[in-house]
Amino acid sequence: MDSSVVAPRDAVEPATEHYRVRGGVVSLALSMKPLAYHLLRLLADGEFRSGAALAHATGLSRATVWNAVQEIEASGLDVFSVRGRGYRLSQPISMLDAAKIHQWLGDAAPFNVEVADEVDSTNTLLLQRAQAGASHASVIAAEWQRAGRGRLNRPWHAAVGGALTFSVLWRFSQGAATLAGLSLAAGLAVVRALETLGVTGAGLKWPNDVLWRGRKIAGILIEMQGEALGPSAVVIGVGVNVRLSPATREKIDQASADLETILEHAVDRNQLLAALLNEFNKTLLEFEREGFQPFREDWQRHHVHQGCAVRLALPNGARESGVARGVGADGSLLLETARGVLPFHSGDVSLRAAGRAV
Repeated sequence: MDSSVVAPRDAVEPATEHYRVRGGVVSLALSMKPLAYHLLRLLADGEFRSGAALAHATGLSRATVWNAVQEIEASGLDVFSVRGRGYRLSQPISMLDAAKIHQWLGDAAPFNVEVADEVDSTNTLLLQRAQAGASHASVIAAEWQRAGRGRLNRPWHAAVGGALTFSVLWRFSQGAATLAGLSLAAGLAVVRALETLGVTGAGLKWPNDVLWRGRKIAGILIEMQGEALGPSAVVIGVGVNVRLSPATREKIDQASADLETILEHAVDRNQLLAALLNEFNKTLLEFEREGFQPFREDWQRHHVHQGCAVRLALPNGARESGVARGVGADGSLLLETARGVLPFHSGDVSLRAAGRAV
């Protein structure tokens, strides 16, 4: 397996403000330049580093180092500055490192992992590369996404170092028509990987959210290219909340959870990514052979709305209510209504709980 890191550039530029509009609301995010990421990696262990030592390590002036520290703080991270001691983060963070990810993966996994400081969206970038011929099992992981997105084009909010956001390119010989249920299988892979790291009580919300005690901890976005009969290229985007700051929680419009709060200890995001990729490797190989059916029973065991009253908002504006009775072999939601049990496919369908178990 090959691995690479997008190296920082020497150029020093001011932080850039990015504006994005969702549903009439404008959100602002501060982008850090490569020098700031380079400095952040030097400070990641939470120990003090003097301005002189940081200037020597980066080959820049202490004034430039100070400017980069301001960028780090503007990104949402707290940096302590103490005269005579220098700078340190308020708490350590695990920066993504392709070599460390490779060590955790071992030799069996086929993935080619690239780590980037910032991208607009790992899914968008990998889709572009897929169209240009990127190899099977390519992975892009980013410290921060300027325009991260989930299902229904919702924005994904995360601070630098506070989430794991990555995308996987998987090339199938089959066409899109035979890949129904893939998003559900991917969600189950995330739950299984989290369980290997000690997370108990994770569940699945149809079609592809991962919850912990009713609060969202991870989301999945799947996008496809190719012909109806195949072959096809699938990009699976995953976002996992690792450490949520109060400021980030305020931006999220739903109940959320993060791994470090659940596990009550720091999480190595390199180990986390390797665990997820190893589970994806097993899941996608089995899905390629047998489709969603082998995963159906286990998915339903983790289904947080199994046997519960729910409401669906359909793409045409209609509403449908009923009791969730699991999923079909194609991953469709089976909803018991007054007209019988009806299947609903994900698309742009939105699901909400409506009451107690029935």
